[in-house]
Amino acid sequence: MCTLEKRGDLFFLTLTGDDDHRLSPAVIDSIITALSQVKAQATRGSALITTAQGNKFFSNGFDLAWAQAAGSKSGALDRLNQMVLSLKPVVAALLSLPVPTIAALPGHAAAGGFMLALSHDYILMRSDRGVLYMSEIDLGLPFPDYFAVMMRSKISSVSARRDVMQRAMKIKGEEAVRMGIVDSVHDSAKNTLEAAVRLGEQLAGRKWDGEVYAEIRKSMYPELCGVLGLAPKVIVPKL
Repeated sequence: MCTLEKRGDLFFLTLTGDDDHRLSPAVIDSIITALSQVKAQATRGSALITTAQGNKFFSNGFDLAWAQAAGSKSGALDRLNQMVLSLKPVVAALLSLPVPTIAALPGHAAAGGFMLALSHDYILMRSDRGVLYMSEIDLGLPFPDYFAVMMRSKISSVSARRDVMQRAMKIKGEEAVRMGIVDSVHDSAKNTLEAAVRLGEQLAGRKWDGEVYAEIRKSMYPELCGVLGLAPKVIVPKL
């Protein structure tokens, strides 16, 4: 599951529970609820930091054990597809959220967990532990449409996308910075979160208009917004 806490100008969405932080339907629903609360409570000068308890994983992706518990291959695929579809509104909510967003990764971010991190404006990661990993080719699974578009939208280097999507490379923090996927790395989970707080406070201090911020973000990723069904909004400037 997850918790949502507001400290000053910053919202903290924290994945809780076991160390893997698998994205089960219940966890995904709890994230959607938390993001709805952020949207409703956000003011000029707010920012969101998403992180996770523990030091092993940010999120290890979809709950494959829950999918396999269906008892048949078709049932497992149906459950996996259910999770894929249910994560899509999470990505859409983050792309349209009227506040700056930061993912502070205390450990590994794999598959759907990697996608969750990429849905934020900024990603901060540990240098001493943790990798980014898209496991689809290793598992024999194609990429869902919005996963592929997210990769094209957020990872500008063709060779970096190839390594992520076609080689299933496990990318450590400093390499992720060189590939342009991660903004900065820090030497512990504690320092990663502290750096995210500093960045969040800097961004919140600008007191931007949230609706304008969200529309500018959406305009940066038109293909992604198209597949997510996010239409542009007309905002009348307040001159």
